[in-house]
Amino acid sequence: MPLALAGASLKTVTKFKYLGHWVTDNLSDNVDLERERRSLAVRCNMLARRFAWCSRDVKITLFKAFYVSFYSCGLWVDYTQKAYNELRVRYNNAFLVLLGLPRRCSASGMFAELRTDGFAAVMRKRCALLEARLRASPNRVLSVFASRWDSPMLAR
Repeated sequence: MPLALAGASLKTVTKFKYLGHWVTDNLSDNVDLERERRSLAVRCNMLARRFAWCSRDVKITLFKAFYVSFYSCGLWVDYTQKAYNELRVRYNNAFLVLLGLPRRCSASGMFAELRTDGFAAVMRKRCALLEARLRASPNRVLSVFASRWDSPMLAR
């Protein structure tokens, strides 16, 4: 059934970008995870080329500044394991490429050795930070939403 506003027919779309986050008609977050995966690849290639000559400490600082943001990742609640794993692998590979490490390195080992958060730790921290901000919000709707035990964010 077509929607109309003031007599004008509204165009129906399957996805749109709102504040940098892709919203789809089925509310799946796979499209946004793909956006983040591609963005991560671009940032990785740019930093690896421009800062190849830098020290390891500088590269780790750059990694933390440019790769750990995952804007809007706290909103991801409905995605496939495949999309999530592809993003995790891209994150791990970005670290390897930036530091010039061999591909056979253990992801958990290299992050622990270099005292850098792995993908799972980053996701937990980003989600916990969003939840804490929502709970502390003066907006009652947001704080109630974040406090619900059946919240999709809390389940994640």
